[in-house]
Amino acid sequence: MAESLIRARAPLRLGLGGGGTDTSPYAETYGGVVLNATVDLYANVTLRPCEGRQVALHLDDRDITWRGPAEGALPLGGETDLLKGVYNRFCAQFNGGQGLALEINAHADVPPGSGLGTSSAMVVALVKAFDELFQTRMSPYDVAHMAFEIEREELKLNGGKQDQYAAAFGGLNFIEFGPGDGVLVNPLRIAPEVVAEIEASLILFFSGVSRESARIIDEQSRNIAAGQTESIEAMHRLKEIAYRMKQALLRGRVAEVGEILDEGWVQKKRIASVISTPGLDAVYNAAKDAGAIGGKVSGAGGGGFMMFIVDPRKRRQVMRALDAQPGHVFASGLTQGGAMSWRIGDDLRKAASLAA
Repeated sequence: MAESLIRARAPLRLGLGGGGTDTSPYAETYGGVVLNATVDLYANVTLRPCEGRQVALHLDDRDITWRGPAEGALPLGGETDLLKGVYNRFCAQFNGGQGLALEINAHADVPPGSGLGTSSAMVVALVKAFDELFQTRMSPYDVAHMAFEIEREELKLNGGKQDQYAAAFGGLNFIEFGPGDGVLVNPLRIAPEVVAEIEASLILFFSGVSRESARIIDEQSRNIAAGQTESIEAMHRLKEIAYRMKQALLRGRVAEVGEILDEGWVQKKRIASVISTPGLDAVYNAAKDAGAIGGKVSGAGGGGFMMFIVDPRKRRQVMRALDAQPGHVFASGLTQGGAMSWRIGDDLRKAASLAA
C-alpha cells in the first residue's frame, strides 16, 4: 500500500517597496503599504503518520530533529518552535486538545536569515498542510491571518505582516495594513511581457550573511514608538515610494522600478542603524559601478539577499562584478501561485486515530 503523505509549499517573497511599514506600531498608527512579489523559491513541508503515540519534527536543511510524545501541546523552546506552534494551534482548535501522531519534515530552498520571508513562509506552508489534514478549507486570508497569530502572538516572534500574506496569496501584490488591524491584498494585473522584462532585469544575490531580523525590527519599532522623527519620516517616504513603484509596474516602466528601489534603499537605511553593513554597502556599490540601475536588501536588512534591477544588456557585467564579492548570484524567477498543499497515498486523516 502506498505511503500516506501530505505535502505543502509556500513561496518566498521579494520586498519591492514599503517594507517596514507593515510592522508595529507604525502600521496600526499610520497605516502601512507594501509591494512585494513571490519568487520560485519555497518553504516545503511533509506530514505523515508516525507509529505509536509519538511526534517527530525534522528541519531537514539544518539537520535538526525533535521527538516527543503525542500527548497534547508540545513544549516550546528551541529550533523547531515554528513546527510546534502550528501543531499546537491545530491540535487545540481542531482536535480537542489531543495530540496527533505525526512526523513533520520541513526545509527551505534558501538559507535561514535570507530576508525573503522564509520563517513566515514556513509557517504558512505548515498551516496549509494542516488545513489539508483537517480539511478546514481555509481561504488565503484565513491562512495568512492564522500564520500571523501563531508566529507573532503565540510564539512572540517579532516582525511585520507582509510575509504571511505574500506566501499565502503569491504573485505581485500591493498590500495595505491598517490603520488598525485590517489587511487588504490587492493583486496587480501586470502584463506577461512586463513580467518577462522584470525577470530579464532582476538579479538576486545572496550576501552569504544570515541575519536575525528580530533584532533589526526591535530597533525599528523602538524608534517609531519613541517618536524619533527621522525614523517616522523615513517610514512615510517608504510608503510613498511603494505607491510610486506600483504605478511604475502597472505602466511597465521596469527601469523606473530600479530607480525607485535605489531611492527606497536610501530611506530604509534611515530607519535603524543596523540595516546596512560595510559588506552590504560594498556589494551594492560594486553592482551600481557595473551598471545596475538600482537595488536594495530584501527584508529587514543586515544581510541575506540583495536584489538589483539592471538593463538586460548589462546583466552579464553586473553578475561578473557580483561574482567578485563574497556570496553568490541566485537563479530565480517570479511566480504567481501562492501556498498550496496536496495528498499522496491514503487519506492521512487516520493520523488522528493513531494518537487516540
